[in-house]
Amino acid sequence: MRSTGEPRPWHESYRTRLLISDAVVLVWVVYGTQIVWFGTGNAQLSLLRDLRFTAVSYWLASAILIALWLLALSLADTRTPGVVGTGMTEYVRVVDSSLVLFGVIAIVAFLFRIDIARGYLLISLPAGILLLLLIRWLWRQWLVAKRRVGKCASGVILIGSPASVAQVGAELQRRRDTGYLVVGACLPPDDPATAITATDADIPVLGSFDDLTRVLADTGADTVLVTSSDALPPEKVKQISWSLETGRQHLLLAPGIADVAGPRIHTRPVSGLPLVHVETPRFSPGQRFGKRMADLIGSLVAVIVISPVLGILALAVKLSSRGTVCVRETRIGYHGRPFRMLAFRTTRDGIDDTSTTTALGRWMHRHTLDDLPQLFNVIGGTMSLVGPRPPLPSEVETYTDASLRRFLVKPGITGLSQVSGRDNLAWEDAVRLDLSYVENWSLIGDVAIVMKSAKAALLGRAAR
Repeated sequence: MRSTGEPRPWHESYRTRLLISDAVVLVWVVYGTQIVWFGTGNAQLSLLRDLRFTAVSYWLASAILIALWLLALSLADTRTPGVVGTGMTEYVRVVDSSLVLFGVIAIVAFLFRIDIARGYLLISLPAGILLLLLIRWLWRQWLVAKRRVGKCASGVILIGSPASVAQVGAELQRRRDTGYLVVGACLPPDDPATAITATDADIPVLGSFDDLTRVLADTGADTVLVTSSDALPPEKVKQISWSLETGRQHLLLAPGIADVAGPRIHTRPVSGLPLVHVETPRFSPGQRFGKRMADLIGSLVAVIVISPVLGILALAVKLSSRGTVCVRETRIGYHGRPFRMLAFRTTRDGIDDTSTTTALGRWMHRHTLDDLPQLFNVIGGTMSLVGPRPPLPSEVETYTDASLRRFLVKPGITGLSQVSGRDNLAWEDAVRLDLSYVENWSLIGDVAIVMKSAKAALLGRAAR
């Protein structure tokens, strides 16, 4: 094993930027809350039980709270390279560490009878969490933009069979915003280089398994990704792990399954073997109730807030051409049951022909405004805010058994395939994303999809 190394420069600089921005946010929130609640005077925090301690100024208490909050974010590893830039782990850790910190503060205050103003804490906590998430999201947009041009990414050497290297490499090249930049591959000694260069992945073969140490040194890559173990015995994987430089180089293992994530995956060591346990998809009554309540509350609030927009659009559709304001299309929904999906009319006389689309219809379609009446489908229970888009009956006739799993959840106004660029996706990729959503559903994931959909609709880039 080599001596301990340091992370790549971008890791350190990005971590420093996050630390500084977190500190600025917390100073602004905590001291801002203090001034709003107490004014600019020298309010005192009373310590009632132990007379050896005198009252502490809230100016000092706020400084201690900020320091503890920053420490909690650090201890929860919210700024480590493995969690920033992609996925929901970073956001979840920010929320969890903040809630734990305030929970501990509440318990300590109760046990030692410290008289902390409740409003001071109740405002600081949600405001701090929301602004921390916002600033993290803004930094992520900056990081993703850098990664799309090949910067701020981990150089990856793929190692495995030609077929698995080509498959994993193609996916990483398609999603460069994840932060993994494929540098090359090492194949089994008996596999010719043409076995992979002839694929669409176009990944350079830099050597065999035995050349990995040299390849890492020559390319400067910091990550080794084992794409399959077909030709790679366990002892060889262990040797690769031992040869990597601690702290700077990393080893990733790609399981033989795809599109399974989140709480369904657990690593369970059994007799020294790190077995990956994959839970079967479960949709408990509690999960369904939580999703239904989120749908009902979200759609009701949305209808109330945008009711002026709905009225204006309805009037514009009525005046733009002959026909009804809304059309009702037969679609297939939950458990394969047909239902009538609402939408603002975008064609003349409601004819289902894109050649008769009105100018207003094209504009509404580009911004997904024609789907707004589907909020009433959500209220009625036939649709969800987030889920696979409901197909036409004629489309369902071509579904395979795997595709039918899309009906395990209610269809949605938007979904994972929509925010992943459905207009540019092959049918197989869109189905794969929808099935991934069905099997890995979470409320936090729904919130992320809604936010991405709103951004795409505002920019006129919404996929259908």
